Amino acid sequence: MVNLVMIADPTHTERSTLEQAEPNARIESLDVLRGFALLGILLLNIIGFGLPAAAYFNPEIGLGSSVASERFNLAVWAGVDLLFEGALRGLFSLLFGAGVVLFTTGAAASVWPRFRRRNLWLLVFGLFDAAVLLWTGDILLCYGLAAFLLYPLRQVSPQRLLALAAALFVLLTLQNAAFAVGLDSLRSLADSVPSSERSAEEQELVAGWLDFQSEHAPSASAQEAERAARAESYGSAWRWTVAQLPDLYGFQLPVIMLWDALAMMVLGMALQRFGVLDGRLAPAWYASLAVAGFATGLVINLWELERVFTSGFDVLVTHSFMRWSYHAGRLAMTLGYLGLILLFCSRGWWAGVRSRLAAVGRMALSNYLAHSLIALVIFSGAGFGLVGRFERWELYLVVLVIWILQLLISPWWLRRFRFGPVEWLWRSLTYGQRQPFRSAHSPNG
Repeated sequence: MVNLVMIADPTHTERSTLEQAEPNARIESLDVLRGFALLGILLLNIIGFGLPAAAYFNPEIGLGSSVASERFNLAVWAGVDLLFEGALRGLFSLLFGAGVVLFTTGAAASVWPRFRRRNLWLLVFGLFDAAVLLWTGDILLCYGLAAFLLYPLRQVSPQRLLALAAALFVLLTLQNAAFAVGLDSLRSLADSVPSSERSAEEQELVAGWLDFQSEHAPSASAQEAERAARAESYGSAWRWTVAQLPDLYGFQLPVIMLWDALAMMVLGMALQRFGVLDGRLAPAWYASLAVAGFATGLVINLWELERVFTSGFDVLVTHSFMRWSYHAGRLAMTLGYLGLILLFCSRGWWAGVRSRLAAVGRMALSNYLAHSLIALVIFSGAGFGLVGRFERWELYLVVLVIWILQLLISPWWLRRFRFGPVEWLWRSLTYGQRQPFRSAHSPNG
């Protein structure tokens, strides 16, 4: 469950030296983009927070008990999958790549020690999110690791970065196709060769398919067992979460999540070097990017949805990472959102909304971890234990409340403090000394 979800720290958007911290040193368009992406990924992460883990890739979980509720929840799933799945995670990863360029460009020779400390602490925050806040969809550890792979690319030309990003997307597409073909062959083996006639090797291969099938289409009893473990107490939820980490860090992270993020991060580095992300290009350019991105992405995503429904929700068609066209669709939608938001920034439209989104973006790490904390209280045994008690559409009421809170609280906080609380801690750890916290313009300053 990659939802990711992603976090690019606000200090990545400083225009010149690493020491700058005041709001007027920031690039507003990056903050707005980051705030939009941060709020948007909750549309996907909320499924992992509030429903059995398999629900992220299985739309038949969390549908309710009546025919009407099933249809409505499937429509909600289809809308989110069409418009947001993979795109907002992609936008956030893209911004992280841009942040690496900004953090390392024009800086002093001592940038490597700071860069190293910064991302080692990001790994720590990721482990905290997974092992303490119990979020198995955490992306921070993935981002921290990816940063070390991006560092050697910081001075590569934007043309070469663009070519590398294109190559990574081709490899991701081939990987998805290979996953689907390989698993389909295992399913055919399981269906065509009776158990009594299988060799030991065939038995092992079939067992791999059955494990995959049960993981992504668990029985009602398996879903209830998961729900009970996550809802009973913090201790039982912690044990369930820790049991998921070997697969998360041993397979999903190195094989899927890391490369999924890196492709967008390298693209973000290229776009930052080309000067696209500052919002200073002609508005018509951003409008063209938005139209082309959405037109392409919606066509691909609608075609994928048609296949999902006509297949009867076959797991190899429904699962995002089994679709060979998935990365083309999410890339196009990511660029569509990028063009649309930068068009608004370049035109100066909706200043009040942009200001609030920028505040959310400046506090992206704090707000991201707040999502996990709120979910811990609402859904896990550490709080109300409501995991599995909501239908899909009802979870989006929770999302709406969180959006409202963060859009209100983030500007209020930043009128008083220079950074979000976790950003301040991260920056202090990066620089090895306590950073100024209260804003010079604070009402109480």
